[in-house]
Amino acid sequence: MGPEITNYSTFLSDAIKAVEELNRSKKACDELAIEERRTEQELEKQRQAVEDAINQTVRKRREDISASYDKEIKAEQERLRKIRAKREKAKNQGIKERIAEETQVLREQNQELSAQLKTLFKQNGVPGFCKTTWFYAMYMPGSIKELGLLLLSFGICFLAIPCSIYWFIPEINRKSWMLIIIYLIVILIFGGLYVTVGNKIKVHHLAVLKQGKDIRSLIRSNNRKIRVITTSIRKDRNESLYNLEKYDDEISQIEQELQQISNQKNEALNTFNTVTRTIISDEIINNSKDSIQALEEEHARLETRLKETQIHAKEQALLVTNQYETYLGKEFLQTDRLSELAKIIRSEQASNLSEAITVYRSQRNL
Repeated sequence: MGPEITNYSTFLSDAIKAVEELNRSKKACDELAIEERRTEQELEKQRQAVEDAINQTVRKRREDISASYDKEIKAEQERLRKIRAKREKAKNQGIKERIAEETQVLREQNQELSAQLKTLFKQNGVPGFCKTTWFYAMYMPGSIKELGLLLLSFGICFLAIPCSIYWFIPEINRKSWMLIIIYLIVILIFGGLYVTVGNKIKVHHLAVLKQGKDIRSLIRSNNRKIRVITTSIRKDRNESLYNLEKYDDEISQIEQELQQISNQKNEALNTFNTVTRTIISDEIINNSKDSIQALEEEHARLETRLKETQIHAKEQALLVTNQYETYLGKEFLQTDRLSELAKIIRSEQASNLSEAITVYRSQRNL
């Protein structure tokens, strides 16, 4: 309950002053809150800018360190690749030379046997084509390869060719008996040719052809031995025969250098993360220290003023409530309405506040 009213004009004048003071306090609170928030945002913005600058600088420096070492590592890896390629080339050359050396006797024997076969056929008047694999496959097969070639030749002559000819005949004119005729013609041609060659060459030169077959068997046997030796040499894991030590030494040296560079890179990055990063952070923070400190002080000052103003506004609001709202009601705690009530009292249209409020409402039809 407020104090007893002795002078209504004075009471209303004091009420106007109290409400005006409350409004000023509220306005000051709003303005200070806006300024405090703006300062806080600016402070946060500068702190974030410092953090971003630290992160960007640290990332860039770390990437530069990694890139420098990676360049050296890449160069060493390229050296390693080249020396390994040279080693592989030298090894392959050594294998070739070893194969040539260990099969030299067999290859020379094959050359002598080939020359012997050629001389044998020439001296006995046997046509040169008779020493070919195809001829022996057709008339005197002595290996799986020649037997397969014989079956393939018969398949082409007595199956593929007749069927192809038959299927080239337009379907409207194609008859089953035509296939029989085609087979008879093909058998007559190829079979006759096969028998003719066999009678004229195989029968007349059978002994020479058998000698040739024996020679070819020896050549095939030597070729098998050559393949076995070649496979054995290629599978041999013992590389001491190829003089690769100088390549191995250089490869080992490069691998050690690569490991050293990798260790140096890790050490440099570790030093950067534990020491250099802190130095960079401190430098960037110090560059912005004054401006941030000024903003922090300004923000602290505004916070203090805002709290003081809020306390004052709260006290003023309680004063208005306790001293004036109980008599006037909340709706009349406005300077314009309080001024109107004061006019009504001064003009003696009302002798107290209740009458003044009634007159005010009647004038405005409230």
